[in-house]
Formats: sequence, C-alpha cells, structure tokens
Amino acid sequence: MRDLSRCVVHPAVSHEGFASLSVPTYRASTIVFEDAQAYTNRKYRGPDGYTYGLHGTPTTRTLEAQLTALEQGERTVIVPSGQAGITIVFLSVLLPGDHVLIPDTAYPPCRGFCENYLKPRGIEYTVYDPLVGGGIAALIRDNTRLVWMESPGSTTMEFQDVPAIVAAAKARGVLTGCDNTWATPLLFKPLAHGVDFSSEALSKYVGGHSDLLMGSISVRDVALFRRLKDTMRMIGIGVSPDDCALALRGLETMGVRLGHVGRVATEFAQRLVDLPATERVLHPSLPTCPGHENWKRDFAGCSGVFSVVLRPEANPVIEEAFGVLKTFAIGASWGGTRSLVVPMAIKADRVATDWKDEGTILRISVGLEDPADLWADLEALFAALAAPVPAGR
Repeated sequence: MRDLSRCVVHPAVSHEGFASLSVPTYRASTIVFEDAQAYTNRKYRGPDGYTYGLHGTPTTRTLEAQLTALEQGERTVIVPSGQAGITIVFLSVLLPGDHVLIPDTAYPPCRGFCENYLKPRGIEYTVYDPLVGGGIAALIRDNTRLVWMESPGSTTMEFQDVPAIVAAAKARGVLTGCDNTWATPLLFKPLAHGVDFSSEALSKYVGGHSDLLMGSISVRDVALFRRLKDTMRMIGIGVSPDDCALALRGLETMGVRLGHVGRVATEFAQRLVDLPATERVLHPSLPTCPGHENWKRDFAGCSGVFSVVLRPEANPVIEEAFGVLKTFAIGASWGGTRSLVVPMAIKADRVATDWKDEGTILRISVGLEDPADLWADLEALFAALAAPVPAGR
C-alpha cells in the first residue's frame, strides 16, 4: 500500500485490554459492507440495522436502548428536538380525513403544527380541557386516530388523568401519546399506564446543561416503532452522534439533579404561597394544584418546574421588578443547571377552558445554584412585585 492510501485507509488495531466507562462517539455518514451481497440486501436489515449514518450509529443505539429501559418500552427513536418528538408521532399516524385531540395545555408549537400544517392538509384537530379525564370519550369521533396529552402543562401545571383517558381511547381503538418532559421517565412512565407513545424533550432534564437540542419517542409496540422509523427515513430526520454522547452523559447525573431540584422547588413553592404578590402557586405538592390527586396517584415525585400566578396589581411593575434578579436568568426552556424565571401570559391562548386569573404567570425552573441565593432572588423579586405603583404611571 502506498503512502496516499495509508493516509486514507485506517489500520486495524487491537481493542484487547481496553475498557472504558464512556460510550464511544461513532460518527458516520457512509456505512461500509463486508461484500457486495450485503450491500444489495441492506434494506432487509430492518429498522434496527445499520445502513446509513442518518439512521443511527452505535452511539445512537446506546442512547435509544438506555431510554427504552427507563421508559419500560420496546423501542425508542431519537429525533432532533422535543417538537419533532410530537410532530413525528402525528405524521406517522394521521392521514387526510383523520382527527386528533390535543389538550389546552399543549406546548404552543404543537398547536401551531395542528393549525398551520395539519389543518391545511385535511387533518382536523380539537383542543380539549386537560382535566376532562374519562369525559374525553364524548370528544372521540369515528375519524379520531390519536389523543395527545401533556401532563402537566409546563406553565399551567394541570395533571391529566392519564389512565382514564387511555381507557376511553382504547375502548374506541384510538392511539394515545403523552409529552412527558416535565416528569422524565424517573417520575412518570406513560407506557406503563397504557399510553402508546411517550415523548420527551431531551433538551431539558436529560441533556441537563442547556446546550443540547434533542427529543425521543418510546413505544411498546414494535409495529409503531417501524412506522416512526419509516416516517423519519422518508423526511430525512436524523441526529448527530455527538449530541447523543452529550445526552448519554447527561443521563448519568439526571437522577441526582432531578432529586435536588425537585426538593428545592417544592420548598420554594410552599414558601411562596404566603407572599403578598402571590395569587396562587401551581405546584403538585399543593392540594390546590389542578389535578393534584392525579399527580399523587400516578407520579413518583416532582421536578424543578412550577408556576406562580401573580395578583393582577403586580402586572404594571413586572418588567421593572425583574431588574432585581442576581442569580436567576430570564429565558425559555428549562431543565439545565441554571435557574430560570419567565413571565407568561396564557389567557388569550386558552380555547377549550376559561382561564379566570388576570395576573401574569411566573414560570420558575430551579437549577443547581445555592438555594439560599435563589431564595434571596425570589424574595427580592416578590417584594418588588408587591410594591405600590408610583403615582402617575
């Protein structure tokens, strides 16, 4: 072999005696085959086989297998974002003339996808009250193919009666899916409650460091897995093995991080109830949280995200009050090491239910900073929110 070939063709080296705790990052677009016949027959390798880098490498498969075990499923697919985790499910089961049900708490881009993409293509959708429970049966039509859930909604925190919704859907032969990002499979396992598709935004608690965009869909039915893989293949969906390596690293500490932020968030929620600017606190540990009994029955604990509904009198001073923050950052998403707080206005977005509160909602995501620093920030923020509006404003 000449030098130019030696620059390109890698020599085989022994792996004997080498063992690492980290998962290797296998990067590939081209995947080579041992002979011409293997290449010709590559389509028969099935959805688990290796045919092209877009469809997965051993790094991807390791992440899929680890999530599958946590979800108590049969297979998992990895997609580029949490939103893709929703839309790939919809695209794999809905055809023109079909109907899907989504909750009033759904991630806003989910509703946008239904309105701006599915509806113009002849797929109907209905927004339902997330607390409808078994009453969902009255909304299921002959052409309904999917009931989507998000429990809880990541701003208004309604915990859905997942078993009741699943039972009503199954009685009509309708598939169900659930966005489980708030809880992760450590706190709630949708598949164990009969849900067909469990979707996660891995960008949040799995990634854990606010630097990763990725989603997943787990199933117990291999036939549904094949439909997901076929949909992804046809529209060219894949993920970077480097990103999968970051997710695998994040998974190793997710349990410790989730336990910590859950404890701190619960303590903060209970203390915020009594502050003057607070109208009500939306946290599952409080009996006043919508769907509290569903959470207590079905979930193993709390994550670090909850909301506070402010008194309407605080609305005029919110922007100025945020200026006192020293530790909390202001930003969308959540689940990373840094604590976040954002003001949310959702009243105009509700269509199936009437949101009666006039005050702004503060969504709080607790991170890994010292809890004393975080509480000092919240005390200062809520004091500013309770301050009287200066005359003339």
